[in-house]
Amino acid sequence: MDVLLLLLALLVAFPSLTTVESRKTRVLDYFEYCAVSCRAYSASVTEFGAVGDGQTSNTQAFQKAIDHLSQYSSNGGSQLYVPPGRWLTGSFNLTSHFTLFLHKDAVILGSQDESEWPVIDPLPSYGRGRDTQGGRYSSLIFGTNLTDVIITGDNGTLDGQGEVWWQKFHKGELTYTRPYLIEIMYSNSIQISNLTLVNSPSWNVHPVYSSNIIVQGITILAPVNSPNTDGINPDSCTNTRIEDCYIVSGDDCVAVKSGWDEYGIAYGMPTKQLVIRRLTCISPTSAVIALGSEMSGGIEDVRAEDILAINSESGVRIKTAVGRGGYVRDIYVRRMTMQTMKWAFWMTGDYGSHADNNYDPNAIPVVQNINYRDMIADNVTMAAKLEGISNAPFTGICISNVTIGLAKKAKKVPWNCTDIAGISSGVTPVPCGLLPDQGVENIGACTFPEYKLPIEDVEVRTCTYRRNRRNL
Repeated sequence: MDVLLLLLALLVAFPSLTTVESRKTRVLDYFEYCAVSCRAYSASVTEFGAVGDGQTSNTQAFQKAIDHLSQYSSNGGSQLYVPPGRWLTGSFNLTSHFTLFLHKDAVILGSQDESEWPVIDPLPSYGRGRDTQGGRYSSLIFGTNLTDVIITGDNGTLDGQGEVWWQKFHKGELTYTRPYLIEIMYSNSIQISNLTLVNSPSWNVHPVYSSNIIVQGITILAPVNSPNTDGINPDSCTNTRIEDCYIVSGDDCVAVKSGWDEYGIAYGMPTKQLVIRRLTCISPTSAVIALGSEMSGGIEDVRAEDILAINSESGVRIKTAVGRGGYVRDIYVRRMTMQTMKWAFWMTGDYGSHADNNYDPNAIPVVQNINYRDMIADNVTMAAKLEGISNAPFTGICISNVTIGLAKKAKKVPWNCTDIAGISSGVTPVPCGLLPDQGVENIGACTFPEYKLPIEDVEVRTCTYRRNRRNL
């Protein structure tokens, strides 16, 4: 695969990631779509005064519509339809038993007026904002303490218009931490699907302190030099399924998190039971899948398979540091294809970047039972950089049936290993001595769980939208 041609094709297909145009299409009175839950009541945002001209602020219209529909939360639920148009808005809050549906020609535009982004408290497991001390701007689409929430569409678009935020970040002009495109907190049963997200001010999708989450069929596009535009960041979440997503990012495509230093340790909520599959990622300066660095509440039982990595810094990256505490354990990755990478695998116990100077230097993270198998990589600068912590090595590392083709200008020593322990089998080039070869007869030594997680059994069904009436 010619990466340059692929990137050129992306530029042709998306000549400007700062603008997403909409075609005029008639407003639909009836359509069908797939979702985990269907709704009894329907409305269009236009019924509440919204104007899709790309200039009129619709923040109040979106919130008025959702507040009105919240009366149906205990009576069959409701759905809000966003028709074709360019709908400028600041942050708005969702409600329970609710679906937000975007037509394929609908574009929700993030306002560039900071007064339309309320300031909220920092996450308790972080102790501060990621960009600044203190609070943070509420996300474009936000929800907290909800049950049964769906954000979906026919590949409609959320455009964060992030350039102004990126410039403020680079110039040190931010008063508070930048907003995300979607953040759902303290919630259960979440579906985010069939959307295109572009130009987020910072992270794109951030479920946090939540459970039973499906993120499916999402396209995320950000300039590869945009700061901290992570794709999907499950954070202190349980039972999550991420699948069939395409991400071009200025940071990690998927970053698994669970809190920062002493704040994450005190909060103590891990991310666990996470499935990632059929993901395609381009991230020249970051990872396809990152575990950490904010992992102080723990990360465990992560299963990733059928991953395509193109022109990215690393395929799988584990990031932690003294002071983080917590653990990263029971990680399983298989059937990953990598093309043009700096490293196939990277682990570090010296990532730094602390919330403040009050972290506990005796809080040593534990990294163990890491399994990588059945992978092919080509045009790789260095096979792996695996650096644990002195007197607290990363253990139980298993790499099997992995072929890494090195680039013409590859590092002379393809493996750099310190303070780790594990095994390998059927790996090319031959790994470092800390991962002794067990022979081809043990090529299946690295495990991958065969039993399903509960979220894998959740299925969608066909739902209907009927304008201005109950969905009988």
